[in-house]
Amino acid sequence: MTNPNHPGAGTGEFPPAMQPPMASNHPDPKAREAFDRMYAERAQREAERPAIEEAGRAALERLFVVAQRDTGQSRRIAAFLLGCYNGTRFPFDLTDFRGLDFELFEDCLAVLRMDYQPRQEVHNYFPQGGQKFEQLAHDWRLVDRLRDGAQAL
Repeated sequence: MTNPNHPGAGTGEFPPAMQPPMASNHPDPKAREAFDRMYAERAQREAERPAIEEAGRAALERLFVVAQRDTGQSRRIAAFLLGCYNGTRFPFDLTDFRGLDFELFEDCLAVLRMDYQPRQEVHNYFPQGGQKFEQLAHDWRLVDRLRDGAQAL
């Protein structure tokens, strides 16, 4: 619950970082403490979100360039990006992370952090992103599990 005595509380008139911290009024002190801890953690994540999004966008751009190249890791990066784009159509095997250079692995984690609570889908960070991701799948001949008649996981 938000602080009802704070101006703008619960009205959405302030951006999340400026909204008053949530506090529980649960009658059980242990439950109230647990809720308050959860609300504090949520507030901390929201405060960190701009930096996470900035790092994630930069990593996404670097990874997309790698996916368009012809290196030993490009196909894995393309598969990862397509898994973020549409995991039902393009499932990604997590063990493929083991074949990446550390910097690329870290970029993948930055994209996942950003995409954990997305403001938009990953392809929308690029002009004509849907077309670009579909082209990536075509170029690497990655199997579209829905289009090719295979059952989705």
